[in-house]
Amino acid sequence: MSVDYNTPPHNLEAEKWVISWALMDAETMRIYEWDMLTFKDFYQKEHSFVYEAIYQLWSGHKTVDVVTLSDQLAKNWNLENIWGIDYLYELSGFLLSTAPCIEYSKIVREKSLLRQILKVCQKISGEAYEQKESLEIFDAIERQIFDLTQNQLGDGIEHIDEILKGRVEEYMEIVDNPEAVNARKVLSGYKSIDNMLAGFKQWELIILAARPSMWKTAFALNLLTHIALEQKKVVAMFSLEMSSESIVDRIMSEVAKVPMHKITKWDLTNDDFAQMWEAMDTLGWSQIYIDDKGWLTVPMLKSKLRKLKIEKKNLDFVIIDYLQLMHSTVYAGNRVQEISEISRGLKELAKELRVPIIALSQLSRAVEARVDKKPQLSDLRESGAIEQDADAVLMLHREDYYDPDTDKKWATDVCIRKNRNGAVWEIELHFEKEIMKFTEKEKEYWDRTY
Repeated sequence: MSVDYNTPPHNLEAEKWVISWALMDAETMRIYEWDMLTFKDFYQKEHSFVYEAIYQLWSGHKTVDVVTLSDQLAKNWNLENIWGIDYLYELSGFLLSTAPCIEYSKIVREKSLLRQILKVCQKISGEAYEQKESLEIFDAIERQIFDLTQNQLGDGIEHIDEILKGRVEEYMEIVDNPEAVNARKVLSGYKSIDNMLAGFKQWELIILAARPSMWKTAFALNLLTHIALEQKKVVAMFSLEMSSESIVDRIMSEVAKVPMHKITKWDLTNDDFAQMWEAMDTLGWSQIYIDDKGWLTVPMLKSKLRKLKIEKKNLDFVIIDYLQLMHSTVYAGNRVQEISEISRGLKELAKELRVPIIALSQLSRAVEARVDKKPQLSDLRESGAIEQDADAVLMLHREDYYDPDTDKKWATDVCIRKNRNGAVWEIELHFEKEIMKFTEKEKEYWDRTY
């Protein structure tokens, strides 16, 4: 491929696409903000003027369309500089597809950074030709490269006073408007667990781990229904093992209180169907989204979640079943390294999208070899990085699985083995296998302070 050394790096098609999608859906500007895209990143000056005007409208909570955009451009004295309103209509109809491909904003940003690198190199080259002192040139190189790096990474370091100014408003709201604060919380629906974890935080990666046959998928689905139906929140589930139909059957059994074996064996009565019909109506109004595609990487997950968050204006909880079935983007030839990359990517994604992510995980067979079968953090399969990246680790244990004669029939211990912001503890739940539902008993330690 021949290289044009006379034209700086740019991609006009990507620039048009970025603007076109912003005109189609102004909430796309949130993605562009995450990517640190600004009007200065556009190569074509007309596109720079247009993007600046879109950002002004969007940040001012105003409608973004061709009419309002042309008015804003006129206020900025730039409408004539972009060839008038006809060019805005051309841009608004430029979309090559109906899917918001997040890669285009990254292309525009990447080309901008390359142009900035070229500019720095040209400036340094000029200073060398001017035969300035070498130490002076080295100092200039170091300073300019540092400025470029800061531009790419954004403003990451803040003084504590700046952070406190933002936090004080939240502290005041907790005191003045506790009901509104509680409405924003994502709770498991189990009082004992919520008391320990204080709910699921927006930036958290939670690991739910167990050996096979400990009903961890059932527990995850119970969390899903609690959060989506009782708290009316937006929940996404990615199932890499079970089909969406199987997932829905389990949810239906729990919500309709129809035994799972009757659904799987196609042995339903009129009364069963009446209960299921009512449950279908409830679920139909919920905001539960299920993806059962077998192949999933962290970048694919990020793309899907970003799109969902834009389309639904919110995203409150994400479930992945399960972590070891995800694929790494780089084949390292070492599964431990690949799982480490995946767990790190999930943690970063939770922080970026500000949504709690709970990933199910398998435990190693080391549990089976011990006298005490209760799982420990060291039993996490294939990677110690999972333990490191997770904000909380919940492990399920059934005593009756290993000891059929135990008095604890259908009891499941939820062992909180890691809690970054609190204590660890064990909580006993009862599993109603017929309808795939976990319930809890009244416990004194609900009101215990940790």
